[in-house]
Amino acid sequence: MSSKSSKSKNRGSKSTSKGKPSSSFKIQKSTLNPDLLIRKATLQAEEVYYSKRFFDEMPLDIRLKENLKKKGFLKPTEIQDKTLEFLLEKRDLLGVAQTGTGKTGAFLIPIVERILKTEKKPFALIIVPTRELAIQIDKDFKSITKGLKLFSSCFIGGTNINRDIQELRRKSHVIIGTPRRILELIKHKELDLRETNSLVLDEFDKMLALGFLKEVEHITGAMHRRQHTMLFSATIDKKQLTSIQEILYNPITVKISKNDTTGEHIDQDIIKYTKEENKFDILCELLNTKEFNKVLLFEETKKGVDYLTKQLTKFNIKAESIHGDLTQSDRLNALKNFKDGDVQVLVATDVAARGIDVSNITHVINYQIPQNFDQYIHRIGRTGRAGKQGKAFTFVEV
Repeated sequence: MSSKSSKSKNRGSKSTSKGKPSSSFKIQKSTLNPDLLIRKATLQAEEVYYSKRFFDEMPLDIRLKENLKKKGFLKPTEIQDKTLEFLLEKRDLLGVAQTGTGKTGAFLIPIVERILKTEKKPFALIIVPTRELAIQIDKDFKSITKGLKLFSSCFIGGTNINRDIQELRRKSHVIIGTPRRILELIKHKELDLRETNSLVLDEFDKMLALGFLKEVEHITGAMHRRQHTMLFSATIDKKQLTSIQEILYNPITVKISKNDTTGEHIDQDIIKYTKEENKFDILCELLNTKEFNKVLLFEETKKGVDYLTKQLTKFNIKAESIHGDLTQSDRLNALKNFKDGDVQVLVATDVAARGIDVSNITHVINYQIPQNFDQYIHRIGRTGRAGKQGKAFTFVEV
């Protein structure tokens, strides 16, 4: 596939130059070497972590243990096993872990355990970079606390803030939200965090990449009695260290590695095209191939996503879009339709690169070369999950 693609057939061949969705949008030129994006998958035996103990043997309330058992959680994952006692002792945590390592349980389980002992409202604030991740964590909290009379509230952008204000009339044990909506509620003097005990910052590297550092600083400053902080990040680089050191106090550090952190289990290739070739034709030709039945297609800009989705639909390829300017209802509907197989292609900005867990994605396609390798790895990590081999393609102009 790394050689120049042949001229498109079928529906794609009928398109015109108007089918180049991103041509009118300026995109910062990537410095990523395309040669790094070509690799044959090497399937390796996954190193599975086996805890020596069951949840039943851990220092948890019997009611919480029962709920975990009902959900089929018998043994902790590595990060849960290695952090529980430290977190129950209110030690700050720097957890280096990706999606799929059980990190949500790693912070929710000790939070629930401590709430059961204190019954404090509000007890914890959980900040995440994307709306979808916030909603998922809220569902997870409600699931493991079923019947325990513990309550959570979820506040995210793209929803009616007046409804959020009404929701705040009912005090919750745990507040979950995205940075800007949480800060907005604080500035409106509707959310008071002065007595909130614990803070979770999940996917901190993504928060920094999305420009949420100032919001995080304002929020942490509003928590006058913060005693306990848990910070999770898929990657740690020098740019983050200063901020992390200011947020955490004498933390324990736990690093959880996964075999897919370099995309070795994913077939990766580039699709070369020239200025004279119609890039959109080539895309349509791929999407009309039988094996491309559940595709996550990345575009760099929100306008580009909308345009590309519209063009694909014109050529009878079922596609929907997901990006930050859509309402939450539209984003959830698009994600549901993609999960259910009602649409073939989900066109996305990087908002979909994390926090969205969709099984059986057959292909990830980068319509432009990503800005850096970390961004690339996060994107292609959406395919080839649960031990399956995935495929990723990146368009490269030559």
